[in-house]
Amino acid sequence: MFDPSAPDAPAPTGAARLVRRTLGRAARPLLHRALLRGLRPARLPHDPPLERRPCRHGRLKVLRLHGARGQRLAAWLALPQSADPAAQVPAVLALHGWGANASTLWPVVDTLLSSGLAVLLLDAGNHGDSDAEAFSSLPRFAQDLATGLGALRAEPAVDARRIALLGHSVGAAATLLHAARHGDVAAVVSLSAFAHPREMMERWLRAHHLPRRGLGTTILEHVQAVIGTRFDDIAPLNLVPALRCPLLLVHGAHDTTVPLADAHRLHAACPGSALLVVDGTHDLRAALAPHAPRILQFLGRHLGTAAA
Repeated sequence: MFDPSAPDAPAPTGAARLVRRTLGRAARPLLHRALLRGLRPARLPHDPPLERRPCRHGRLKVLRLHGARGQRLAAWLALPQSADPAAQVPAVLALHGWGANASTLWPVVDTLLSSGLAVLLLDAGNHGDSDAEAFSSLPRFAQDLATGLGALRAEPAVDARRIALLGHSVGAAATLLHAARHGDVAAVVSLSAFAHPREMMERWLRAHHLPRRGLGTTILEHVQAVIGTRFDDIAPLNLVPALRCPLLLVHGAHDTTVPLADAHRLHAACPGSALLVVDGTHDLRAALAPHAPRILQFLGRHLGTAAA
């Protein structure tokens, strides 16, 4: 097969370059549709619905929020039972990862409630009970997070000055993107965050046996055009040095989706951050329980609760 990138390939003429550009423009709608299908997150249902689950240390409110793109977002606010009605409580906004939903972070709710923290769980667009959209992206996760933050700050029982973010995977990257750009939260707990979205996309290319050069480069450029930003501008590795709040990075020692090396890189790029390596994979639900005291201590120290 003719490979124009090969060292001994003849340089394409001006006419050949024009033909390739024309073919590229013609193929782009097909590429766009194929990528929308290939990258669309799975729609994981809530089973059972969150409002039917036992909430031992608090009470649950079902919210329906209006997102920045005109979509409806499903959210659930859990308030601690022990809260003094006359006093406001600190809170944690928890955001799931790609193809997941708020249920995947339900295991942390009672632990946080028992420490006197309110918890807002949110389904990002295209996930759970939130509206379907044309595509999902890291910037859109961050937009939805900001919508949830607005709702949390408007809650009379919540102290708007004492809110932390907790996110998993893409949700973790969204918490870092928001915190670095806005500087309006008290702390961030990042679970299984990746260092750079380009590297995640390159892993996706390899998993689908797509070449990095040629077609792969076209795909990466097209994805950046669709989401409206360069990967470098939203990469956690490039954002964490700008954080003005404390950061706890939690990562599974056996994570094969996002290598543990990514956590070490983020830790090195953010002086003062803390790194907690746990005996788990990318899905940390089972692995977090033994480390709950450490996470609660981190949150308590920066949100001013008894857990500190």
